Amino acid sequence: MDFAVGIDIGGQTSKLGVVDRDGNVLNGTVIRSDTYGTDSNAFISALADAVKKCIADAGVSGKVCGIGVGAPNGNYYTGQILNAPNLAWAAGQTVPIAGELSAGLGGLPVTLTNDANAAAVGEMTYGVARGMRDFIMITLGTGVGSGIVIDGNVVYGHDGFAGELGHVNVVHHGGRLCGCGQHGCLETYCSATGVARTARERLAASVAPSLLRDVKDVTSKDVYEAARQGDRLAIDIFKYTGTVMGRALAGFVAFSAPEAIVLFGGLARAREFIYEPVVKSLNRYVMPVWKDKVKVLFSSLKESDAAILGASALAW
Repeated sequence: MDFAVGIDIGGQTSKLGVVDRDGNVLNGTVIRSDTYGTDSNAFISALADAVKKCIADAGVSGKVCGIGVGAPNGNYYTGQILNAPNLAWAAGQTVPIAGELSAGLGGLPVTLTNDANAAAVGEMTYGVARGMRDFIMITLGTGVGSGIVIDGNVVYGHDGFAGELGHVNVVHHGGRLCGCGQHGCLETYCSATGVARTARERLAASVAPSLLRDVKDVTSKDVYEAARQGDRLAIDIFKYTGTVMGRALAGFVAFSAPEAIVLFGGLARAREFIYEPVVKSLNRYVMPVWKDKVKVLFSSLKESDAAILGASALAW
């Protein structure tokens, strides 16, 4: 069997595609994730139909070895999505999606994990971490996700939910409220929404001139565009974000001694503004034995295909 299907389930849409062993996406499609209310069965049925069509359109019927699924709160051990608040049909409940999707596909094997772990597997299989046995994947999007790889294996912990580094506390006093209910999580500072929050705080706390003052409802993309135009406040926001991230990464290094840390996601596009402060802060706070030894890399996967590739790699 030379083909697999990768599925990335998101809050609004789910992307899927047929992938060969070289990491080429032969055929892909997108379905809505947010039009089924609380009816998980309806979503899974629609997803199964989309997979069947995708396989048929790619001309590989009977040649697919399995399905890999990356999803919020996806549990590798149980094949269930557990209380994913951004998925209406999985909020406050447990959805056995791997088993039900497999049944809808005539018993084709289905492997589930969370989206950040899928990204790590994809990077290890097709990307910049190919050949690495020990690395940490950090996904920088609306939130901060992570996948930890030790000795070539993703770390899942005893319950399947290990690796929530976005919810490590980085500001112990007066930290921002996080969606998880805690305060001061890394996600509240180093995600796209965290950058926007920093921008609003900086604009309110100073009278410094900035292009951002003319923007209503500032986003991380607005901060990036302003930084590219040389806006000092925007550049300082990324410097602060990178410094916080580097300090957190120093703690992660002490845990698993990775060869590299791979950054991926929308915020990673601002690499020219965050790379230097991340590396500087990492090497300032890390133990001397690891100083200047841990590489900080950016994903080499095409962003539009990365989630599908990562999920498909679970099936090999």
